[in-house]
Amino acid sequence: MDEDVIARYLARRDPVDHPVELIVLMGSAVLESVEVAAEAYRVYSAPILVSGGIGHSTQYLDDAVRRRGLDLATGRPESHVFRDLLLRYGVPAKEVSVEDQSTNCGENAEFTRRIISTPQTLLLIQDPTMQRRTHACFERSFADLPGTTLLSQAPLIPWIGDQVSAGPDTPEIWTLDRFCSLILGEIHRLSPDVYGPQGRNFIDHIDVPGEVLAAYNRLVAAYPASGRHP
Repeated sequence: MDEDVIARYLARRDPVDHPVELIVLMGSAVLESVEVAAEAYRVYSAPILVSGGIGHSTQYLDDAVRRRGLDLATGRPESHVFRDLLLRYGVPAKEVSVEDQSTNCGENAEFTRRIISTPQTLLLIQDPTMQRRTHACFERSFADLPGTTLLSQAPLIPWIGDQVSAGPDTPEIWTLDRFCSLILGEIHRLSPDVYGPQGRNFIDHIDVPGEVLAAYNRLVAAYPASGRHP
């Protein structure tokens, strides 16, 4: 399935072969990210920085909170909602800090870099549709801090059926149409002449595998309003 090919590529997951010194959890509408970050805290004994203000995903995060019947105030920076959830998962408050001004993954990286002054190993956890681009943004922002190690851990590989979720019999994260729009938009943004060096220059060049581009082009034909050719 073309959607699955693209989704697995975007949901970057690196082997964790270094001691993790800081977990950076990006705000998003994917509540499963919080559980993964809490588990990473227990495994690596590393503090968590939650990055995210009020951006394009905030409405979807608020919708997810309401759908799952969680007793949380909405309309707040995404990092504040995720911090509250981390505490419910048993992460001590002293181990959680927030950056609540960023509104996109480029600012997640830029504003995190302003906080960190010494090289260390960061474990990045983001919405799986945005994990690869987020990693590229962090590479750009931390290029001036040699010795930094960046590891990505997408919280899930999307399970694609009539809806998209973490797996069968789990709560919906995206409708299929929205999910297709998101993943097509991501491949478009990774293009050198869009967000890459020949475009807005937000990220360094990324070589998207041929099978992913082929899947993208087939999906663009099926969803012409959702994507543009890279």
